[in-house]
Formats: sequence, structure tokens, C-alpha cells
Amino acid sequence: MACELKPKERAGIINPLFTCQPCGAQYASIGIKDCIGIVHGGQGCVMFVRLLFSQHFKESFEIASSSLHEDGAVFGALDRVEQAVDVLLMRYPHVKVVPIITTCSTEIIGDDVDGVIKKLNEGLLKEKYAGREVYLIPVHSPSFKGSMVSGYDSAVKDFVSYFAKKGEPNGKLNLITGWVNPGDVTALKHLLAEMQVDATVLFEIESFDSPLMPEGNTVSHGSTTIEDLTGTANALGTIALNRYEGRQAAQYLENEFDVPAIIGPTPIGIRNTDIFLQNVKKLTGRAIPPSLVWERGIAIDALTDLTHMFLADKKVAIYGNADLVIALAEFCLDLEMKPKLLLLGDDNTAYPNDPRIKALQENVDYDMEIIMNADLWELEDRIKNKGLELDLILGHSKGRFISIDHNIPMVRVGFPTYDRAGLYRHPVVGYAGAIWLAEAMANTLFTDMEYKKNKEWILNVW
Repeated sequence: MACELKPKERAGIINPLFTCQPCGAQYASIGIKDCIGIVHGGQGCVMFVRLLFSQHFKESFEIASSSLHEDGAVFGALDRVEQAVDVLLMRYPHVKVVPIITTCSTEIIGDDVDGVIKKLNEGLLKEKYAGREVYLIPVHSPSFKGSMVSGYDSAVKDFVSYFAKKGEPNGKLNLITGWVNPGDVTALKHLLAEMQVDATVLFEIESFDSPLMPEGNTVSHGSTTIEDLTGTANALGTIALNRYEGRQAAQYLENEFDVPAIIGPTPIGIRNTDIFLQNVKKLTGRAIPPSLVWERGIAIDALTDLTHMFLADKKVAIYGNADLVIALAEFCLDLEMKPKLLLLGDDNTAYPNDPRIKALQENVDYDMEIIMNADLWELEDRIKNKGLELDLILGHSKGRFISIDHNIPMVRVGFPTYDRAGLYRHPVVGYAGAIWLAEAMANTLFTDMEYKKNKEWILNVW
């Protein structure tokens, strides 16, 4: 019996877990106030990504495209970038930050995005937009390598390295959340507020849950400001919650400005939330207040009500972003569950050296597989052809048909989730997230027990 880390054995991809680097870069860009990114590539590189965002959040987001066509793919398309910047600045007078996000096509043809930005800064911006505050930022995200996870990580580093500037200490903590939901940011800010810690949250996306007002529809956008990004160089320290979604930016601030960095763990579950609060205490000197000890006790009580009778020994498959998958697996193990299959959807060469994966390999006492560069066929094939028995699936909505076809209950976690209402409002991080996630898993199992008439008498207390 062992926990085995291995690559997908097939060359092709059948039903990918997630999409490409430009999607991650676009997700980072919509977290910044007064920012509209220009995706330098085909129009589909924006259209389908915006569709994912809109399906997940049920909101509208503004992202522009250079709308590359066949002639540009042959002869070069930097003129499309120039036109896109000009049109964008004319149509949106409030916009200050314009990342130029590359794609596979424009990286392959070798368009010099850095060069055209220099040309625009020395020409168009001085001549037509003199006196206007505009920042053009190159974000290289070729989609023939990496994934939306690495694209997000690189974009966060690009934004931070562009704006961060050393000045007077601001007494704040930098918190790089990674690819989370508005409910997660709310929960994290609550923990920091209880500790009386002032933080710069990258990215501040609570406002993605936008109101419908009498004056008309609202376009969603984040509220992280240029001043927030500039001040990251003057913070007490940086906590990047995820190893693969913010680590580059945290390490940049540490190397360039001596801002101490702590990477992870993703605060899902009691154990990892405890470590997160200890890390906040270490960087800020703030004590953990009794109010959070009380919240922790409430969470432990809620988990105790469920763990031994209902969750213990339940076999789980988990897929999605690596940091989320690993943290969910750690939480399930703490709940006495048995994660049997972890699917990581890209080929990151750092996985074999990830200390969390090594800990799983050293401590798990049953058969577990962790598949790198995985797709959803890895899950379906094991269920359909290799005898994998599961009680529960954890992952985003793209795996829903595996759940339906094989009659295995599923809890939606991760991005994108479009077949359940309002999950982006519910945190999976912190003590509140631990309660919600454990209860969601238990209630899903309860429903399955009733539907299949499988030991449903356990639920009868009369």
C-alpha cells in the first residue's frame, strides 16, 4: 500500500481539467480596479474565458481583444495592439492599467509586445493621451505550455513587479489569495480583522458579487488599486496562500525589497487554518484573539458531529488546481476519509518536490494515486474499467457527467462551477469554510444514501 505520484500515461488529452495560461492572466487582471486587459490573440481567447467567468460568477466582466486574424498570424499583428490600446483608452476614460496578455498564436509568431509597449509609451500616450495616467504591462502567457494556474501565478508576479516601489513601511500584511472566490476573500478578511491586521489583499474580489441597482446593470471588477500594488514593497511581510498561485510574486518581494515571504499552506480545514493564523502572528506580532479560538471550537464541534459516524473511511476522488486538490486531500484525511485519486491538471515539474505531496507519500497507509498532467478520462477510466470504488467526488462542474453516469455523489469545489447556485459566496477556507465544506460533503452523502436506500436508517433518530 502506497501513495504513488505519476504522470498520465497517454499522450493526448480527453476532457481537460482546466484551460490555458491566458485564462489565469485574465483572472488576475479583473481583480484590479481601473484595469481592462487586452488579450493579444484570436477573439475566442477572450470570448470563451469571459464565458467561463460569467458562468461561474453569474456576472459580466470587461476584457478586450486585439482580434487577431489570419493575415496577422502570417505577417505579424502588433498594429492590432496599437489600435486596441487607442480604442480602449478612447472608450474607457477611467482605465489606467492595461495589461497586454499574449496567447499561443502571438507568442509563436514572435510579436514583440514589450517593444510595442515602449513605442506606445513614447508615441501614442505622449501625443494623444498626454497627462493621463496609463500603465501598459506586458504579460506573457503562451498557452502551449503551463495552464491557467501558471498563467495566474505569472500575471500576479508581473503586476507586483511592475508597480511595487520601495517607500516608507506601511505596517500592512500582503495576502496573495490565489484563485479563490469572493466568499473566500470575505472569510480571510474576517480572520485578519479579528486579529486587527491591516492587509493588502491580492486580489480584492469581494465585489465580483455585484449588486443589481436601480440605475442599471453593474459590470464586475476587483477593487485592488495601483496604490495597493505599489505598497506591497513596504509591507511587514507576504503570505501567499498557495504554492502555485502567488509564490512568484511573494518571492519577488522578498528578493527585491526584503519583504519576508511565507508560502502556504492553503488554509482549508482546521489544521491549515491554524497554521495560517500562526503565520499572521509571526509576521505582524498580533495575538490570536479569543474570538477566533471560539470560532475554531465551533468548527471542531461541527466536524466532530459528522466525522466518525458519517465521513470516516469514505473514498474520495479530487481534481482541479493543485493547491486546492492537495489542501482538500489534507482536510479529508483529517476527517478520517480516504482520498483515493488526486488529479492535477498540468505537468508542473515541481510536483515531485512538493513537501505536501512528499508528506502524503510518507504517511498515507492505503493505496492512493496522484496523477500529474491529468484529464478527466483518468477518473472515468478508473471507475469504468479499473474497478475504482468511490463514495464521493470533489471538483468543479466539468466532472458532472462522470458523477451522473456512474451514480457517484459529487460536491462542487473549484473553478468553474456553473451547475449549482451561488457557491462562489460560500468559503472553503478558514474555520467557516471547514464547516461549510464538511457539511456539504455530509449532506451530499445523506442525499445519496436516501436515493439509493443505502443504510438510510442511520439518519433516523426516532
